[in-house]
Amino acid sequence: MAFDFKKEYKEFYMPKNKPEIITVPKANYIAVRGKGDPNEEDGAYQQAISVLYAVAYTLKMSPRNGHFIAGFFEYVVPPLEGFWWQEAAEISLRDKSVFHWISVLRLPDFVRREDFEWAVRTAERKKKLDCSPAEFLRVEEGLCAQILHTGSFDSEQESIDRMSACVSEQGYQTDLSRTRLHHEIYLSDARKVAPEKRRTIIRQPIRLSER
Repeated sequence: MAFDFKKEYKEFYMPKNKPEIITVPKANYIAVRGKGDPNEEDGAYQQAISVLYAVAYTLKMSPRNGHFIAGFFEYVVPPLEGFWWQEAAEISLRDKSVFHWISVLRLPDFVRREDFEWAVRTAERKKKLDCSPAEFLRVEEGLCAQILHTGSFDSEQESIDRMSACVSEQGYQTDLSRTRLHHEIYLSDARKVAPEKRRTIIRQPIRLSER
């Protein structure tokens, strides 16, 4: 049976719909950076997603392409994730044009940088797609709060407020910065699931409160 990140790491990919505090270890990702409204048709975000999946499935199918990775095992490509921020101190969910984002797909630990670079070159050649924006990204999120949000992306603030209140009650505070970012994991395919039924993990960095 193929390794499934959602099943093997339930604490990170299958949280409950109530806030919880976790410590997230280092993880490697395929990443593409950009700016702008993710809903723009054929925009930068949509193009980034195409690059991510092209590289991800090239790695997944690497044995069939004659590239053998030490320690390779069959796995399910994990769900799409994203790190988000805005220049303004207060994040506006309404004005999506000012979002900066890093769209990512998690990589199995056995994938080395040289395997990643091979996959970028191979995906470009086979898919006739410019995959040069893809980068090998390592992130250690550390202490975070997370919650499972069910509903549209525009209603996320309700879940964020619940999470922030819970964090404060336990003696912590949100610790968003340019290096510690708002993080979302998309358990539903937005193209196929109605907005009110979408399931999204919302994760934010926290630290002990100073008061």
